[in-house]
Amino acid sequence: MEPAFSHLDAEGRARMVDVGHKVVQRRRAVAVGEVRCRPETIEALRAQALPKGDVLTVAKLAGIQAAKRTDELIPLCHSLPLDAVDVRFVVGEGVIEIRAEVATSARTGVEMEALTAVSIAALAIYDMCKAVDPAMVIGGVRLLEKHKE
Repeated sequence: MEPAFSHLDAEGRARMVDVGHKVVQRRRAVAVGEVRCRPETIEALRAQALPKGDVLTVAKLAGIQAAKRTDELIPLCHSLPLDAVDVRFVVGEGVIEIRAEVATSARTGVEMEALTAVSIAALAIYDMCKAVDPAMVIGGVRLLEKHKE
């Protein structure tokens, strides 16, 4: 008898789902999140005047690297060959919005990779800015879209 939950075996223990029977398809996911900070932090970010350097470049690279290593961070995620990872930022008044889009051709989706990219990019922003704004708040991390073709 097949268990009621895909990530539990018949005895109720955690397991990795077998996706071997699924068809390889083009899959894409988009996630978003934000870092809320003081207006002075945004001004310093725009002027590239923060002590640790180019915050958004570091955060972009951190997000890309995180997406590529999601299976090492989330125990039941499959290792996926990523075709593309794009991390972008919109710097607003008191907020840095983060958007990650991840694509693959695989048997399972890339939602966790997109969410991980956003989360780690947000943590990198926090790390790069914490000396001037330790009260920053990371939030709103969520999946916006997932598609398979």
